[in-house]
Amino acid sequence: MRHQYQLVDNSSGVGVVDKTVALLEAASDAPASLADLVDRTGIARPTAHRLAVALEHHGLLARDDSGRFLLGARLLQWAGEVDPLLQRAQAAVIDLRDRTQVSAQVYRRQGEGRLCIAAAEPAAGLRDNVPVGSVLTMKAGSAAQVLVAWLPPADLRRAVRGAAFGAADLRDVRERGWASSVGQREAGVASVSAPVRDRAGLVVAAVSLSGPIERLARPARAHLTALLSSARDLSD
Repeated sequence: MRHQYQLVDNSSGVGVVDKTVALLEAASDAPASLADLVDRTGIARPTAHRLAVALEHHGLLARDDSGRFLLGARLLQWAGEVDPLLQRAQAAVIDLRDRTQVSAQVYRRQGEGRLCIAAAEPAAGLRDNVPVGSVLTMKAGSAAQVLVAWLPPADLRRAVRGAAFGAADLRDVRERGWASSVGQREAGVASVSAPVRDRAGLVVAAVSLSGPIERLARPARAHLTALLSSARDLSD
């Protein structure tokens, strides 16, 4: 079920703040076009556009390749000041990108999707550009497999309904400790992902390498070694 959006809550008595919070909330669950922001908040289109552009200017909102609004890097940076994983994730993906020369990301579950909390792209060559703040599907991709594979049995059964992977695939993920996908989320793109765990051993995130099928359909040992090392370093 998708997030149930609320119209602007005007209870603070400061209308511009109420509208700003409503716009940030509307963009937090999934990338949103201007029409989506208007629909989700009830804010008049000219006002929604003016505020969204101002929030983008200050880094609180950003836009994906389709021009849709999503949470900006500045918000995630602020969150990182109180969240140890966010503090370390961006440095980790930069190191992973430099070691492998392919795109690297860290994802967390958010609602029915997965939120990209850190990303780094190689300077040249084919890339899988996933902006920080993007919310991607939990029904396809190696990161989705990792985030689902260690769920309690009942939650896992629900998660695989309609997914590009099944329970048998997730058993393999648990046995080898990493997941791979070829063209599941996007044609021509392959990825490999490994779990990031908290101190109790629970999977709280997935660290990923993604790029063209030619590079990652059969990941090199060096890629897997770097990926698993990064996952261990990010785990508490």
